[in-house]
Amino acid sequence: MTAIIIAVIVVTVIGIICAVVLSVASKVMYVPVDERVTQLSEVLPGANCGGCGFPGCDGYAAALVEDPDTPLTLCAAGGAACAQAMGRILGKEAGEMVEKRAFVQCMGDCSKTANKMEYVGIDSCKAAKVMFGGAGNCTFGCMGLGDCVAACPNGGVEIKDGVARINYTICNGCGGCAKVCPNGVISILPATIPVLVACSNKDKGPAARKKCTAACIGCGMCMRKCPQGAIKVENNIARVDYEKCDGCGTCASVCPAKCIL
Repeated sequence: MTAIIIAVIVVTVIGIICAVVLSVASKVMYVPVDERVTQLSEVLPGANCGGCGFPGCDGYAAALVEDPDTPLTLCAAGGAACAQAMGRILGKEAGEMVEKRAFVQCMGDCSKTANKMEYVGIDSCKAAKVMFGGAGNCTFGCMGLGDCVAACPNGGVEIKDGVARINYTICNGCGGCAKVCPNGVISILPATIPVLVACSNKDKGPAARKKCTAACIGCGMCMRKCPQGAIKVENNIARVDYEKCDGCGTCASVCPAKCIL
């Protein structure tokens, strides 16, 4: 009985000592938090998508307070209203915010391409990529297993006929889908862009067409016909310079593969 009583006393004393140490440490090591960080976190949407380039909304809020040069317009999920609200908290102008959207640069659906093998494994594009570049004939295109669907915080992505498609009434351009796409076929671009090359295949023309009938063949017709000189063929695929493009539509009309939208 005496041994039990001694053990209880020892444990109690240790507990009291630990409590005192923790109490003192909490006061000595206390780091004051700028109330503006809390206010900014409350204004931000809480999506924690990482589209701003910081680890979540709290990380972005802290960066805004710590570095005055951090732009207020990095939160695509919050939009212009969020940027303006944060500007009022910090006492500065938010600046102009360019609305952005996700664009899938692939049209290789079930009617235009096929699989080279049957994939049996985890329903993940990242996992399938390890298996010879995925099941599809085109190793550059959308793999259609839905990593982007799972990454979208707003439910703005769906897989239709084997290809990711964006719901533009929902998409806010946060970039979550683009970050997880192993083939990089999803780009985050200004919502006002007039032209999109919906292909990512870098093979030469004949090889690309064998894999997908919607593939860019790198013929350069769009580049030669563009009156603004806004298109170049790089790595066998057309690329648009949006600073020069005026949306005339010439490139789309002359594209033999009809992969320019």
